[in-house]
Amino acid sequence: MACTMCGALLLLGLVLILTPLLCGCTGGGFSVELTHRDSPGSPFHDASLTPQARWLAAVWRSYAGSGSDSPDPDGAVSEVVSGSFEYFMHVNIGSPRTRMLALVDSGSDLVWLRCTNGSASPASPPPAEAGGRSSVFDLSSSSTYGRVGCQSDPCRSVPGTSCDAASFCQYTYSYLDGSSSSGLVATETFTFDDAPGGCTGCRERPQLQVPRVTFGCATTVHFAGNGIVGLADAESSLINQIGAATSLGRRFSYCLAPFFSDVSSALNFGARAAVTEPDAVTTPMVQHSSAVGAYYTVEIVALRVGNTTVKLPSRSPVIVDSGTVLTYLDKELLDPIVEALARSIKLPRKQSPKPELFSLCYEAGGLEVLDKVFPGVTLELGGGALVTLKAENVFVDLLLRTVCLAMAPVTPERPVAAIGNIMQQNMHVGYDLDKRTITFAPADCAKSYPSPPAFV
Repeated sequence: MACTMCGALLLLGLVLILTPLLCGCTGGGFSVELTHRDSPGSPFHDASLTPQARWLAAVWRSYAGSGSDSPDPDGAVSEVVSGSFEYFMHVNIGSPRTRMLALVDSGSDLVWLRCTNGSASPASPPPAEAGGRSSVFDLSSSSTYGRVGCQSDPCRSVPGTSCDAASFCQYTYSYLDGSSSSGLVATETFTFDDAPGGCTGCRERPQLQVPRVTFGCATTVHFAGNGIVGLADAESSLINQIGAATSLGRRFSYCLAPFFSDVSSALNFGARAAVTEPDAVTTPMVQHSSAVGAYYTVEIVALRVGNTTVKLPSRSPVIVDSGTVLTYLDKELLDPIVEALARSIKLPRKQSPKPELFSLCYEAGGLEVLDKVFPGVTLELGGGALVTLKAENVFVDLLLRTVCLAMAPVTPERPVAAIGNIMQQNMHVGYDLDKRTITFAPADCAKSYPSPPAFV
């Protein structure tokens, strides 16, 4: 839809920044680019790895990132959160703006970024971004930076906080894999570049600016990244702060492009988070007593493999997590699924490259071969939502003509069932925190984030 308004629009604390005389319109929402950590645009990209080797590295990273948390004796530690992070987004922070590449985690309840104060160096150097650049936010150079008092609501909204000698708020955040972040709780202006093509008829890309975002200004970091954007259902997460400060509401969506495509995915907020594709299905969020933290949880009712239905006698809650690679299921659900698939798929079996992760492997020259004999799988979620899964959602193409089931059992080391990002690829997945629902729809996610237009 072409835009009909030009100039700058002030709307409940959300400012749409536009160049004078240029048209700008977001239609009540905006989108940002999601970059997979192993793609060419990532600072962690390893050009020497084949696509299959990158898949295996991502799977192993996800598995190795699980483990037991080691709480600080003083209790200044966050809730347990995911130790596997797979996607980046750019964030512009401060005035003037510093552009930073931060990891996105739908299971984390805090936004934090690496900081320095003037000439002081950060505790550990951040990784270089693509092109050899690295970013650290210099709080002393920003006119909109603000400290947060210990007794303030922003301080109370962040887990793992304490008071410093001047009664300002500070935080410590620890992750399952042993990495950590600590520093100051502060407020700052965040600016987001709208996705290419988000504004039809615009000569320059609009930007959305949200003032006084509460975040962790990290001065001590033991973490391989410049920061994290938490999207969990918690007061301090980005989605809740955008919802509280603007009229966009508390909803977001993403469309994860297939890993082998090496294209960006889209992360949408506001009206653009609506999942309106054909065959969209919606399931309610439920409580999960076993998941520590503000995870998004739904209920698995059954899983159908061809004409076989695997149904559990009791409820089976599962978190929906874009940062986890494999799908983890309770053994009483996974074992019958493996048996049903083994009966249906007529391909030569192959030894698993990692038996603790892959219980069912076949010899095949890629998922295209598997597609021809794939029996069809349907995931039945609460509320009657039926999610149709393709071979690319259920199997992963690994090394040496090997495809393996992308599902693993829940274990004491990995105690929470999860729908991982392999199962979510080529789906538009929308989260509505006000309605307490998650919606799934099949989509061509390689087209969800278009190439940037030639702005002049």
